[in-house]
Amino acid sequence: MTTSRRQFLQQSSLAAFATLAPSFSMGKKIKSQKLIKPPALQPGDTIGLVAPASVLFEANRTIIEAEEKMHELGFKTKVGKNIRKRRGYLAGNIEERIADLHDMFRDDEIKAIVAVRGGYGSAQLLPHLDYELIRKHPKILVGYSDITALALGIYVKTGLVTFHGPVAISTFTDYTKKYFLSTLGSTEPIGEIDDAPYSDNLQTTNRVWTVREGIAEGRLIGGNLTLFQTLIGTPCEPDTRDAILFFEEVGEEPYDLDRMLNHLKQVGKFEGVRGVFFDKLPSVKPASLQPGFYASLSTEQVIEDVFREYSFPVCFGLSIGHIKNKPTLPLGIKARLDATKGRLSLLEAAVK
Repeated sequence: MTTSRRQFLQQSSLAAFATLAPSFSMGKKIKSQKLIKPPALQPGDTIGLVAPASVLFEANRTIIEAEEKMHELGFKTKVGKNIRKRRGYLAGNIEERIADLHDMFRDDEIKAIVAVRGGYGSAQLLPHLDYELIRKHPKILVGYSDITALALGIYVKTGLVTFHGPVAISTFTDYTKKYFLSTLGSTEPIGEIDDAPYSDNLQTTNRVWTVREGIAEGRLIGGNLTLFQTLIGTPCEPDTRDAILFFEEVGEEPYDLDRMLNHLKQVGKFEGVRGVFFDKLPSVKPASLQPGFYASLSTEQVIEDVFREYSFPVCFGLSIGHIKNKPTLPLGIKARLDATKGRLSLLEAAVK
């Protein structure tokens, strides 16, 4: 997802939806599924590369970059047959993007599926995925930002543990590489996630602001806030009871954050939650610095206002989302949030 997501949403709001028969009725609530852990990723395994959202504008160069990075991590690659397709701002029509995902789940050689990029469009695919196929062929699925829709949708509909982590063209720092490989490859719990490295202008640690102190344990659920909100009212809406929620966002303004969080609050998505944490929200700020905007609420004020009436732990400023150093976070597994120290621990393995 890029800072132009709002333009994507505005341009596509009146676009005609592809004439496919949805595999579920919108608005129908889905019961929680039994948790399914995918097989661990081993050195030399083959990773399937797909583009389920925005078009790859310089497809050949982008695919070379994506494959090279996966090879440097120690894996072979197979590219989706439709990955170079284009339909306006999308990486092909719905049928083409669905076909690549289904092919990757069917292919026994593929051990993990990694999105090349995010952008916009993943949520379009949710009514048309073959969830029974995915349930029968459980595999690692990784991405962030717009890919949140796929990760959450597949988790909700099948129970498969999916992963909020780097896309194939992300910057793989040593920190990002460490948690990509360990979270996807280890059948033992990762434990406490290290503070991401930071050294800039005498700042040596990530500045985590504790909104409400405390320690909580629960199922790890979350991703990009816009995409999380998009799923409300659909059969892919996640159950947040007993969950540790996490949110990342990019390119929005404080009033957008306010609107989305208050929507979640008003529809009850924070009822029964064990804890909440946010990424750094580095680009969530007023788009204009004209004097009239100096009175804008800050992201800190918005978060404090929304969560002031709850008793669970909340913190803001962890290193996830649209930032170079990010861990790979599994959806659905048990985690512990220490909001006082600004630390997250993964208490069970995400793969088997």
